[in-house]
Amino acid sequence: MKRLVNLKPRPATRWLLGALPFALLSLLYLGLSSQRLADNPSDRLLPSPTTMAESFLRLASEPSARTGARLLWSDTFASLERLFAGVAISAVLALMIGLACGALPLVRAKLSPLVTVVSLIPPMAILPILFIAFGTDELAKVALIVIGVTPFLIRDLQGHALRVPAEQWVKAQTLGASSWQLILRLLLPQLMPRLISSVRLALGSAWLFLIAAEAIAAQEGLGYRIFLVRRYLAMDVILPYVAWITLLAFIIDQTLAWISRRGFPWFHAEEKDA
Repeated sequence: MKRLVNLKPRPATRWLLGALPFALLSLLYLGLSSQRLADNPSDRLLPSPTTMAESFLRLASEPSARTGARLLWSDTFASLERLFAGVAISAVLALMIGLACGALPLVRAKLSPLVTVVSLIPPMAILPILFIAFGTDELAKVALIVIGVTPFLIRDLQGHALRVPAEQWVKAQTLGASSWQLILRLLLPQLMPRLISSVRLALGSAWLFLIAAEAIAAQEGLGYRIFLVRRYLAMDVILPYVAWITLLAFIIDQTLAWISRRGFPWFHAEEKDA
């Protein structure tokens, strides 16, 4: 008797099943939007897809009367610059500290409690402190992403390092490997794909911190634009911007996944079998 847990969809079926929730949500939105617009053509809560497309194209193609910039692209570049800076700094710090904590018990005993406590601090609670300490420029926004993401990455890398089989450590030391060689030749190759995987998981939080910081103090950026137009109930701008952010996040996530698969195929061997 076939069990449900053993049934695996074929590639075409998998695509159809994945697309089904999007189709249902789109139909639900179209139905609700049509109903509200039929009752009140001036309704702005659920604009029609045509109205949202026109607003999106206007922001992407028409220069702003105040700054002369095309708002969609200037907002996108500003947000991505902050996001990439924050995530890159977090990844480098996490790799260095995660390697040290995972390989050296003395370092782990000193830093691990601090990292654990810092990871429990709600990053949004210290946002006012960052603005007071660093001002409202780019540094405070990048610092929020770093403080919010880095502890999570360190704890994940440290945990993965501690799960490396003891036999590998013993065998490498038996062959004469030094502490430095153990870190670089044994631990680092195993932590790199895990770092990429952890960054992918942390991207949602990074976007959250970025949007929150831009909403409070920024002159351009995707989060700044959304919170600027909300006072006019401009859902024809807000919804396309949210969809645009989602698309950017998806592209970044899939790019990291592609890099991981290309650079570390052994790490994804089990995924092919699944």
